Amino acid sequence: QVQFVESGGGLVQPGGSLRLSCAASGFTFSSYGIAWYRQTLGKERELVARITNSGDTTTYADSVKGRFTISRNNVANTVYLQMNSLKPEDTAVYYCNAPLSGVRVRYSWGRGTQVTVSS
Repeated sequence: QVQFVESGGGLVQPGGSLRLSCAASGFTFSSYGIAWYRQTLGKERELVARITNSGDTTTYADSVKGRFTISRNNVANTVYLQMNSLKPEDTAVYYCNAPLSGVRVRYSWGRGTQVTVSS
């Protein structure tokens, strides 16, 4: 069965940094692109960052471009999201999954990890 286990979230001050990890299992990890998504109260889940299966190409939402970096380790079946210069509007639950199109994904969602940016 496919699982995503997100970790690394927490409470951080504006301008601070966090590194999120997504440990995946139950599918051929290296065959699929992986993306980070986030969801806040009153908003739809949004795509934050995406990385191709080999890790050679990355894309980012305009709101995080230049601040966040997605990467992956196909040996460890893990995707990372380095989050720098965090802003209060980055506060959300962060999830990872294998994207299809738009916000549709291949597999069931994990529990996510909470990121709270507040002074």
